[in-house]
Amino acid sequence: MNELNKAFLRDTITSYYKEDDFQVNFAYINALPSELVDCKLKFKEDLVIAGLAYFVESFNVLCETNLDFLLEYEGKKVKKGEELSFGLPFNIVLTGERIALNLLQRASAIATYTNMYAEKAKSKNIKILDTRKTTPGHRALEKYAVFTGGGYNHRFGQADCFMIKDNHKSFFGGLKGALDFFEQMHCFYKPIIVEIHDLDELAEAADLKVRHVMLDNFTPSQIREAVKIKKDGQTFEVSGGIRLETLDEYLIDGVDAISVGALTYDAPHVDISLKYQKASI
Repeated sequence: MNELNKAFLRDTITSYYKEDDFQVNFAYINALPSELVDCKLKFKEDLVIAGLAYFVESFNVLCETNLDFLLEYEGKKVKKGEELSFGLPFNIVLTGERIALNLLQRASAIATYTNMYAEKAKSKNIKILDTRKTTPGHRALEKYAVFTGGGYNHRFGQADCFMIKDNHKSFFGGLKGALDFFEQMHCFYKPIIVEIHDLDELAEAADLKVRHVMLDNFTPSQIREAVKIKKDGQTFEVSGGIRLETLDEYLIDGVDAISVGALTYDAPHVDISLKYQKASI
């Protein structure tokens, strides 16, 4: 992990420790023994590991550790019952375990869930995208977890690329007015994505030379009709309440990507624990 990433993580995680407010009870923190303990990170179900950089840095904020070897396991699939072992001072692991585990479990949950989608979509070479429906303050962690799980990142912010949505079209008097507005931003390399809701609007977008199209809330049958009029060079993204149990219906030739908000807002929790005991002499 490079120094820039470490600095970002350190600043982020330091702010999390303020929530625990352990500085208030200075005597308690000073009294915690610093004897070395043997630690075991236990995976209680099959999952994709993500967030180990956050896990490691949660302890590095408190003292410099030798845990970088754990980063080799990032993105690995583990089976229920597997463990990772390491040593830390008792006061350090006790103080940092909850923050470290919370971040690791959150990232691993998203990576594991994303991987289920990505594996299904791979046969059609369709990319699974996240959205901006992330937890405020945790976008970096959650989008990184999607990446680790085999998904692709959509926009990180509103200005990564411009997306014309219904509210833009309503305000600017239609698709052409909204497109004119964003083209006047003079961002030569910045793509424009247009959210489309029916075949007539798709035809209008084609006439306006729109390259990137999001078919929003299209049924599978409507998508099959849409790909028949797809222009050379266009990309078709499908979006709108698609879940793992319905994904197969949307794996249609001509679709380039499927965006799924649930990757980050509804990934099922994964169970990881951290147990430790006095180091054997």
